Amino acid sequence: MALVVETTAGRLEGRVKDDVVLFAGVPYAAPPVGALRFARPEPHPGWAGVRDATRFGKVAPQGLGATEALAGGKEPDWDEDCLFLNVQTPALDAGRRPVMVWIHGGGFTTGAGSVPWYNGARFVGHGDVVVVTINYRLGAFGFLHLDHLDPTLASSGAVGLLDQVAALAWVRDNIAAFGGDPGNVTVFGESAGGMSVATLMGMPGAVGLFHKAVPQSGAAHHVQDAAHAVEVTDHLVRSLGARDLPDLRAVPARHLLDAQLRVAVEVAELRASRSDATGLALPFCPVVDGDVLPRPPLDAVREGLSAHVPLLTGTNRDEWNLFGLMARSPLDEDTILRRLGRLVEDPHELAATYRQARDSGDHDAIWSAIMTDRVFRIPAIRLAEAQSRHRPEATYLYQFDWASSAFGGRLGSCHALEIPFVFDNLDQPGVSMFTGEGAPEELADAMHRAWLAFAHTGDPNHGGIPSWPAYGAESRSTMHFDVGCTVQHDPAAELRAAWDGVM
Repeated sequence: MALVVETTAGRLEGRVKDDVVLFAGVPYAAPPVGALRFARPEPHPGWAGVRDATRFGKVAPQGLGATEALAGGKEPDWDEDCLFLNVQTPALDAGRRPVMVWIHGGGFTTGAGSVPWYNGARFVGHGDVVVVTINYRLGAFGFLHLDHLDPTLASSGAVGLLDQVAALAWVRDNIAAFGGDPGNVTVFGESAGGMSVATLMGMPGAVGLFHKAVPQSGAAHHVQDAAHAVEVTDHLVRSLGARDLPDLRAVPARHLLDAQLRVAVEVAELRASRSDATGLALPFCPVVDGDVLPRPPLDAVREGLSAHVPLLTGTNRDEWNLFGLMARSPLDEDTILRRLGRLVEDPHELAATYRQARDSGDHDAIWSAIMTDRVFRIPAIRLAEAQSRHRPEATYLYQFDWASSAFGGRLGSCHALEIPFVFDNLDQPGVSMFTGEGAPEELADAMHRAWLAFAHTGDPNHGGIPSWPAYGAESRSTMHFDVGCTVQHDPAAELRAAWDGVM
């Protein structure tokens, strides 16, 4: 029997894969390429007949991501025509199943919804949900601020976010045909995907398109103002030798990718040398442009823009270890103090607080703990604090503590390690190279079921974990995921307090 559905743009034919129904490479918006590069996404014009949706579409222009490189991957097959999504469903019927929309990470420069780690088949099979994974424009294609060159492109520094909004609008308009409930959509993502989820919570144009949010290892801090974004644009324009906007739009995509890499290094070195350094390590990320993002998203969340949205957020204990693994040489005390001096007024006090709390003289370990908190844990706490004002009964915080044995144990509970546990995909290609051998299935079961419970009800509690209280400014209840999950109240309180008034 043909698996054909009718969408607003035309008919699609899917297939059965991993015991669920898959529709892959579904266009959700028209590709803004050529003379439309950097423009907002527009509705797809549609097609005649039945479109083949049995194969994944090409991904956004990009190089090889960090986790893919560690797993031995190769540069993906990319194209500027990349605005595709994938749907996995138990059945094409009139069911009103919860919908889980995954936004991939990759530093806003790499990644795709088709990565095997993001295969949602077990969510579908275990939880009777519909899973959607998406592509969106990356790097300069999705986050290059051009308002100062052409006021008609005021939104260009956030068109990657607008792609995500277009995908969510497609879900609203079409997911019922795939057995999903457009009134029960959970948006979840990790790293830049988690930053995207939290930023969508502070974006007026996304209000009403999702009903629950799960930002993993990414919160609402990672945006940049127009001044910093213009700095990036100017470096890119000079690097390419472009004279004007038509030149930028005519540059071959490969040349633009190469220039991105050069500019990322230049901007990082420039910002690290200045006394006003923000520590922002992402030259391409959403821009608070006064248009798509009228104000910083965390401020909007605090003010209640997404007051109706239950939130589940958290981080991994040793996030920065993944990036530290790539460091060229060991750190020393002077280097740590010099770096901290660009971020805080009293670097000696902060460094001493971490040395005492960690009871360690290992400079690399101290720096990893500081950066884990600064880039990931503290932003997640700030987001939970902001949302718990409005949904105190439906805001939850977690920390992933299980440590990988890969790379001689140097990864610890590093960035991205929780993903195959959340998806219950420990058997996917490349995962064991990241987790090491013997990753505990019982931990995957605990996290996987919690995410499913949250998608169904807005409450992650289930019978396989201890009672998980909502997060509040007094109790600061945090679920620690490990073999033997536990709830702790205000964990590492002295380190959290050290950032008060700083972030």
